[in-house]
Amino acid sequence: MKHARVTFEGAEHEATERDGRLLLVDGRAVGFDEVMWLPPLAPTPRPRTILALGLNYADHAKELAFKAPEEPLVFVKGESTLTGHRQVTYRPAGVSFMHYECELVIVVGKTARKVRQGDAYDFIGGYTVANDYAIRDYLENWYRPNLRVKNRDTCTPIGPWLVDAKDVPDPMALALKTTVNGKLTQSGNTKDMIFDAPFLIEYFSSFMTLSPGDLILTGTPDGVVDCQPGDVVVTEIERIGALSNTIGAA
Repeated sequence: MKHARVTFEGAEHEATERDGRLLLVDGRAVGFDEVMWLPPLAPTPRPRTILALGLNYADHAKELAFKAPEEPLVFVKGESTLTGHRQVTYRPAGVSFMHYECELVIVVGKTARKVRQGDAYDFIGGYTVANDYAIRDYLENWYRPNLRVKNRDTCTPIGPWLVDAKDVPDPMALALKTTVNGKLTQSGNTKDMIFDAPFLIEYFSSFMTLSPGDLILTGTPDGVVDCQPGDVVVTEIERIGALSNTIGAA
């Protein structure tokens, strides 16, 4: 099932997809264009942990002239970075290179501590799509992006759907692509991740507790290009959805 969170008639609603429309929990069916889309994540009783992978596709590491990592390269993001489908992300004035990153997001489904790879999928609640924008001007080190590269407000559109894990039989074989103003600029497959979903669940839970609603952004393949104000960027992952976002001028 595909889950969403939207604003409709001035109130927030949880919804599901049915026959090309949104079915609100109160039973009303509305069109996709009648709502404002929010990140499709239910609020958590504690601060949400957002973990993001850098250079998790060998072709992207090669694109940036870096050696593929031997263990996960991870940074932490704040929840204020998240925004919804069809929302605006602002390009700061004066920067020379701001690019998208189409990423499969793992949504933790239940408390995970010292989980083995063979059991990892039991702890995944679902998947969504993220576009984790980066500004290369601010980059000091590809291996550890600083705060201004990846932690600006609204720099990470996410959604439109949260898809139940049971509806994605093999998350490690999903085609992904990005278009800018309708032109295909990035194409890849999650099978090319260096560190796959079971590995990441085992790795993180070996030293920290993962809680329901926590997110793991799993990295992007090669093919990133500079985006300008007015560009419409669509990051799409097979079976998960197509996330649309517009670049605004700050």
